[in-house]
Amino acid sequence: MALLLEHEFKALPADKQIETLPFLEAVAHLPPFFDCLGTPIVYSPVKADLTGNIKKIRAVYDTNPAKFKTLQNILEAEKEMHGSAWPKIGATLALMWLKRGLKFMLVLLQSISDGERDEEHPNLIRVNAMKAYEIALKKYHGWMLQKLFMGSVYALPYKSDLLKALEKGREVKEEESIEKIHQFLSRVTPILDAIYEMYTRMNAELSYKA
Repeated sequence: MALLLEHEFKALPADKQIETLPFLEAVAHLPPFFDCLGTPIVYSPVKADLTGNIKKIRAVYDTNPAKFKTLQNILEAEKEMHGSAWPKIGATLALMWLKRGLKFMLVLLQSISDGERDEEHPNLIRVNAMKAYEIALKKYHGWMLQKLFMGSVYALPYKSDLLKALEKGREVKEEESIEKIHQFLSRVTPILDAIYEMYTRMNAELSYKA
């Protein structure tokens, strides 16, 4: 899958310490995924948020690459640096929202690759998008954002059109596209899970609504 596999993520090491620079370089290729979903009023802000948070983390990393070699290094340093303002600040906050956007993306793709669908409308991806939203973002969104998203699912592309967009316009058999999604998920899901585990372990997760 051209868009998803054009920059490979490093495998998660045994100690689950995620190197900051390779992670940022790989994840920087993913925001265009949201262009493939159409509905600019909903997904353009998600894409912009993802891009903006990547830049914020990179800006912190660039101040001291040796000190901030891993994502955990960043959280630990900012916790010490910002005191009671942490984790509502800096790269810690940016990574918190970045992981949620990535979670939405991964759950959506996992649901599609697992074959979950509306049997009456098998080429629609509303079921998949709703599942991803419920799991990744809904509880962090206020009433207006929730209503906006619920309406947006009716303007989502057909599954076949989404897969074609992910292949950058190339005609590829669905089974081949699904296999590429599996490859992408097998590499990225453990990394995202490790980031979520880190936030839980460090008590860095926030539940306020946007």
